[in-house]
Amino acid sequence: MVSKRLSREAGHRRKFLAIVDDTPECERAVAYASRRAVSTGGALVLLFVIEPGDFQQWFGVEKIMREEANATASAALDAAASKVRARSGIEAELVIREGDPSEEIHALIEEDQDIAILILAAGSSKEGPGPLVSSISGKGASFQIPVTVVPANLTDEDIESLA
Repeated sequence: MVSKRLSREAGHRRKFLAIVDDTPECERAVAYASRRAVSTGGALVLLFVIEPGDFQQWFGVEKIMREEANATASAALDAAASKVRARSGIEAELVIREGDPSEEIHALIEEDQDIAILILAAGSSKEGPGPLVSSISGKGASFQIPVTVVPANLTDEDIESLA
């Protein structure tokens, strides 16, 4: 169970959480979340989850692979935050976690009681809505905050009119 949300209490702001990853639809989720944050006076949290690899053969290799994964995560978050800043004029909070994406999303929501809405984007490919939406869809009832799924084919103009 997720703890009580504090986003409506004095001194707190409602935060929209968007996940940054290597899927093409992630940009739509970030665009929608940032626009919602602006239009409602909220804040934006961008999360990149590094999935754990099998790095346990040699310590030196593990360290290098983790550093590379962190550099990739930082670069992806910086690029997304730069687009948000240019489009919306807001500064996003950037978070990097390592672990199972669904578990890390749950953990961050539990830890940050200002996060009130999770924004995901569905892919438009034949394979389905995308790995994150697919993994969470079966567990959707376990979220104690609303989850908004944005269609990947929305244009910036569509997002502007909807958010």
